[in-house]
Amino acid sequence: MPSAPGPLAAGLDYVDLDFLGKPEIIATGVLHGRGGVALVDPGPSTTIGTLERKLGVKGMAFRDVRAILLTHIHLDHAGSTGVLMDRCPDARVFVHAKGAPHMSDPSGLLASASRLYLGDMQRLWGEVRAVPAARLQILNERDRFEVVGHEVESAWTPGHASHHVSYFLPAARLAFVGDTAGISRPGGALVLPPTPPPDIDLEAWRASTDRILAWNPDLVFLTHFGPYASPRVHFQNLWSRMDAWSQRVRGLLGTAGTDAEHAETFAREIDQEITRATSRDEARAYADAGRFDFSWMGLARYWRKKTPSSS
Repeated sequence: MPSAPGPLAAGLDYVDLDFLGKPEIIATGVLHGRGGVALVDPGPSTTIGTLERKLGVKGMAFRDVRAILLTHIHLDHAGSTGVLMDRCPDARVFVHAKGAPHMSDPSGLLASASRLYLGDMQRLWGEVRAVPAARLQILNERDRFEVVGHEVESAWTPGHASHHVSYFLPAARLAFVGDTAGISRPGGALVLPPTPPPDIDLEAWRASTDRILAWNPDLVFLTHFGPYASPRVHFQNLWSRMDAWSQRVRGLLGTAGTDAEHAETFAREIDQEITRATSRDEARAYADAGRFDFSWMGLARYWRKKTPSSS
């Protein structure tokens, strides 16, 4: 069960980025040891000041960072990476081959995100800069490497995003899984599937789940938010809700109404369910970590591709 951010194991830690001034929405993993510091999912540029301050409390600075490990390139996970290149002059960026072109030229990524977030881009994510191609370390289906004294295995884990990877530290039995294990607030009462467009692929996601569990981790670390024990139970909870949401979306696709109306209905019903199960504040916090209307959009796109006759 998550607790206040603190050491996970020897040389492993994390910080709460206090996204939008709120706790326990986005976490950055921190590896430290021989030769410096590595960050897992440094978050958006709007939280760089918080990241710098909280690293400083732990006796670390941006100049100590030697590696930035990205689970995927979505702006809540990787948006600050280009800006950090000047502040972390010795850092290399680990990213899957499918995501790398969007890091060296983020114009397509920004255009896609702007279609979702419209005029809210700057408030949420801040500045997004290109990462020099020479500083990218390309990952493929499986890789093994060492960063700051830690042995790390990576595996391609698509489903949430086609360029998603997860990282496993065998010595700690800990897997950094980005969004592949969903969103769960501290306490672990609910595990929600983040399914925004455009890459949702449920078959690939199930295969990625199996790939992560094949590592037999003791803990999975979610960017939203923190470490969770009992990974098999955690993933069972994720897939139970994924299946329920998926069927709800398929049902809505068969009814009259516009996409905007269906997305609003889905989001309202999910919000009400979470409020009943937890509280109004918790429902809002879950929505901050992954908007429910976006989850409808991603699942609707998935089912329309699977069944082109869907309305």
